[in-house]
Order: sequence, then structure tokens, then C-alpha cells
Amino acid sequence: MAVLETSRLQLRLPQASDAVALMEIHQDSEAMKRITLTAPPGGITVAWRNVAMMIGHWHLRGYGQWTVIEKETGMVVGRVGLWNPEGWPGIELGWIIRRSRWNNGFATEAAGASLDWAWTNVDTDRIISIIDADNVAAIRVAEKIGERFERVDAMDGRIVHIYSVRRTMT
Repeated sequence: MAVLETSRLQLRLPQASDAVALMEIHQDSEAMKRITLTAPPGGITVAWRNVAMMIGHWHLRGYGQWTVIEKETGMVVGRVGLWNPEGWPGIELGWIIRRSRWNNGFATEAAGASLDWAWTNVDTDRIISIIDADNVAAIRVAEKIGERFERVDAMDGRIVHIYSVRRTMT
């Protein structure tokens, strides 16, 4: 279970102490408009359960989501990584960044590092991102890391766009 470093970020495994910061990020009404969640964000109990679920995903699949730390401040600024529960349409790369850190390239930097790690450590030739149809910022991130529009789909009654990227054969 890897810790990843970029020039400005550290991506590390989630810890129980991340629950409050991740709850704050997920309770931001503007951030919530931009992600595809299957349940409301909830309070600290739900946040703690979600951290436990993220850790469990790593143990069950050998990959998962990281907590994103801004090196300069030590602040939890988001989460990024792979998600693939039973019945999911594929290995999904997802991200959410604290609104106060939007427009700094953190989502692209973290998602790119996560994708690079996936190609080396996960037995797959395809990664997807499930993005709300009107989430222009997430579409830009997906395209910057090499994903391309694949199809329109529905998830929990919402129209979503599936973006994907395939492993480059060398």
C-alpha cells in the first residue's frame, strides 16, 4: 500500500484522523454538486465509516483511494484514487479536492499520480471516471490525464458521462 509523492502533494492511506477533514470537504454544497455519490455525506459517524470503507477497499482489492495532503501546509485537501466495489462498471479513478484549493491543479496532479501508480500496480488495461454530465472541471481533469469520453450512462437516476483511458502498450 503505497504512499505517493508529487511536487506539492502527498497521497497516503486514509487514517481515522482524516474523518473530520474529509467530512468538511464532503459537506461543502458546491463540492457535492460536482461528485457522484450514492448517499448523502452525513456527519462524523458517516465520515469515519467512509474512511474505514476506503481502508477496507485497499485490503480487499490491493488498491484504493488515498488521502491527499498539501505538503506546504500539511492540510488534508482531498481524496483521490481507485474505486471498484462489487457490481461497479469498472475500476474508477475519482477525486475530490477541498474548495479552498480549487484551481491550483491539485486534482490533476493527484489523479495523474494515481493513474501512473495504477498502471504499474493494478492488473487492468482500462480505467474509467464517472463524471456528472455538467461537471466541466472534472471533465477537464479527466482529459488532462488522458481520459476520453466513452459514453453516457445513468447512475442512481442521474445522467453521468463515462470517461476512460487504456494502458499504453510499450
